[in-house]
Amino acid sequence: MSAPVADHGMRARTPMSRGTAVLAAGLLLAGCVTTQSGRIGPDDGTDSCRRQLVALDSTGNFFAEDIIKGAVVGAVAGGLIGGLASGNWRGAAIGAVAGAATGAATGYFVAVQQQQRDQAGIFRQVKDDLGRENAQLDRTQVAFDQLTDCRFQQARQVRADLAAGRISREQAQRQMNLIRTRYDRDVQLARTINGQINGRQEQFADAANNLSPGTKDAIERSRARPRTVQLASSAPLKVAPGAQAGELTTLSARQSVTVKNQRDGFALVETADGQQGFVPVSALQGGARAVPVTTVSAAGAGGADQGEVRTLAATNAAKRDNFSDSIAVAERASATGFDLS
Repeated sequence: MSAPVADHGMRARTPMSRGTAVLAAGLLLAGCVTTQSGRIGPDDGTDSCRRQLVALDSTGNFFAEDIIKGAVVGAVAGGLIGGLASGNWRGAAIGAVAGAATGAATGYFVAVQQQQRDQAGIFRQVKDDLGRENAQLDRTQVAFDQLTDCRFQQARQVRADLAAGRISREQAQRQMNLIRTRYDRDVQLARTINGQINGRQEQFADAANNLSPGTKDAIERSRARPRTVQLASSAPLKVAPGAQAGELTTLSARQSVTVKNQRDGFALVETADGQQGFVPVSALQGGARAVPVTTVSAAGAGGADQGEVRTLAATNAAKRDNFSDSIAVAERASATGFDLS
């Protein structure tokens, strides 16, 4: 009699083991999350830009959290499918991996459909989520700009100390090397966050296109095309928009530049020799009229909800492009922005 009891016990535990295996597969996907100290290192008290660095890193938490949730949802669903299809729960692990990829692209919209009872609720949630996404993108952009500005201020202070004889050239070079090393890590952190942002973009693009068909194509068609213009006056080429941002060089009047877009009164430009940075829009011949503009019309999108979703999705795309561009400019600036001379 004891053998059947033991066998029954084994069978009783099997369903729990299967479910646990699938859940564990999903949780393993979330295991890539690190602590803040693991991402940006411990605070040794020597970095005057630590506050700005923490601010940038903290904004990344928002983007990482929901990506993981979406992947886990997809992984669990894929694991269940894999287990059922294979007849054994080894298939769950295989299905979990495939499901994670599916979840990254469609998990968000599927989850919204399951949570909301009607189409109005689906529209409302997607609009609210896109609004929050755009607001967080603004915070991340500001945090990165402020961190970049802080590093260039550190570099200016080293040059000033060297010029005033407060430190030797050898000391100045060591300090500048440390600033450049930290700056390069800042840029890498921004790239990591940008990867998370772009991963979420697939989810929002899928949702927007389902609610307002043709949104993806409309956004792609509307992307501004760079144009070549001349500078009306000499202007500093800056690593970020803003009067206090670090200067890379000075561009001369009547110099031709390629203008891509504008942000906060500054145009993103590229010179003939490949330098990129921001100049005041007022320094361009034609001013704001010289800057290409990206606009997505809501016309033809259907009802008011569809038009609003399309507009929010287009704004999201523009903000993502701006952040990617600012990272590219900052990365190039590392080569010359921290020289002693």
